[in-house]
Amino acid sequence: MFTEDSASEEISWRVSSRCDSGQCVGVARRGDSILITNTSGPQSPVSEFSIDEWRQFVAGVRLGDFDDIV
Repeated sequence: MFTEDSASEEISWRVSSRCDSGQCVGVARRGDSILITNTSGPQSPVSEFSIDEWRQFVAGVRLGDFDDIV
């Protein structure tokens, strides 16, 4: 897990325990939003999604909807 300081708050990112390279996906919750970033550096862009969008994505992962991508 790593943190990012913003002007008004500190964000605690969660990273998979399977991440060995340091270049992984970081996920955090801020209010009613889910934030996603690449953990490779503090300047990595951050994408923001609603909680409903995140839940739909996680459900798709669990159902195997994205298995053919990797």
